[in-house]
Amino acid sequence: MTDKQAWERARLIPVSGITGPDEQERRGVSALLAVINSVREFGRAITAPLGAPAGIPMAYIEVPFTSGEKNLRPDGVVQVKRGSALWTVLIEVKTGANELKAAQVESYLDVAREQGFNAVLTISNQLAGAPGEHPLTVDKRKLRKVSLHHLSWSQIRTEALVEQGNKAVSDPDQAWILAEFIRYLEHPRSGAAEFEDMGASWVAVREAARAGTLQPADKGGIDVVRRYEQLMSFAAMRLSRELGVDVRPVLSRGDMKDPDRRLQAAAAALAGTGILSGGLRVPNAAAPIEVTADLRASRIRCSMSVDAPNTGRATTRLNWLLRQLRDSKGQVSIEATAVRQRGKGAVRTLAELRETPKLAIEDPARELRAFTVSLSANAGTKRGKARGSFVTSILETVENFYADVVQHIKPWTPPPVKVRDDEPQVAGSDDVPQQASAAGARTGNIGDLAQASTPE
Repeated sequence: MTDKQAWERARLIPVSGITGPDEQERRGVSALLAVINSVREFGRAITAPLGAPAGIPMAYIEVPFTSGEKNLRPDGVVQVKRGSALWTVLIEVKTGANELKAAQVESYLDVAREQGFNAVLTISNQLAGAPGEHPLTVDKRKLRKVSLHHLSWSQIRTEALVEQGNKAVSDPDQAWILAEFIRYLEHPRSGAAEFEDMGASWVAVREAARAGTLQPADKGGIDVVRRYEQLMSFAAMRLSRELGVDVRPVLSRGDMKDPDRRLQAAAAALAGTGILSGGLRVPNAAAPIEVTADLRASRIRCSMSVDAPNTGRATTRLNWLLRQLRDSKGQVSIEATAVRQRGKGAVRTLAELRETPKLAIEDPARELRAFTVSLSANAGTKRGKARGSFVTSILETVENFYADVVQHIKPWTPPPVKVRDDEPQVAGSDDVPQQASAAGARTGNIGDLAQASTPE
């Protein structure tokens, strides 16, 4: 009898037969476009951020165009029709280690402009440092009438996993198609890789940062800073998959507008302090998560700062936080900051504070303003994603911090003002029955009561 364990199960999107990068890219883009066509919710999730209207997408593969003397064939085209309007995006795809080329993308921007199309989308394993940024630098004049967008395969996989986890696809057959697509992306032969390498400059920069010899203008430092931004983007995707919400890196408007200045500032900070910094914003979390890596000390630190309650004694305010962290690990640290405090406060572990809460309070007479909760771990040294690598240590510390701390903390909110049980006696009211007076106090004008309780 034949051993069925050796049989390969038939799949909607097979990985068998992929023999090289060309076939890998062709199979990947065909699978993606077919799923955009077939799975309504997923297709909308991919096309809406690009500016597409709501409608039924129509996808095509390897459509030929002519631009001047060039014969061009983008990997795909997606059109969405709504009423009389037709929205169109050209798609260029790379898989595996293949990277996008600026000249090729610019030629597709020219085609899109000449044809009156709306956008060009690139897809590869390259990650952008911030949402909305593109990994390539292209001639900005070509973007006057056509928008340029980028998606990594990790982002596409994240969107598919979030929709699957949230059961966002209502049709069971479409949900099965999406599951088959996820299975395809997770196979090594698909060429859809995750972030797993800090780059060729990592070892030299790490050692220079430890020795204090790294310079702000060193090209390797810029490369490592850029990789760290990409790692923060990937950490956000990993949390998104786990939580089913849109987790994003924390960046100011100024940083978003000027990526070059942002990278230069981060490279200068790395050279001066040996520290890489980033942040993640989780919807409805009490505060953003700050993620720092000290290359000199080989330590990773995840932290968040929350406002203390503005009423009660210092121990009461501290106990408010300790109650929320009653199930957290003892090595989690807390720093209490008082109003008008200069410098850092005492940093104590949860294990210490559970035994002696007053250790976190340097001066009981001073009002506590905020708490910083943190978790530290050893930083891996290897550049890849294997065990003991820097990438793995960052991802594990972020996920442990969220599970152990962030998900348990709710911001403090003041209690609502209560209705008074009685009212002051008014002159000339002796003839008012006592029962009616008491009832009026209980059911009287709430607005008047609230106004009376408002401080001058």
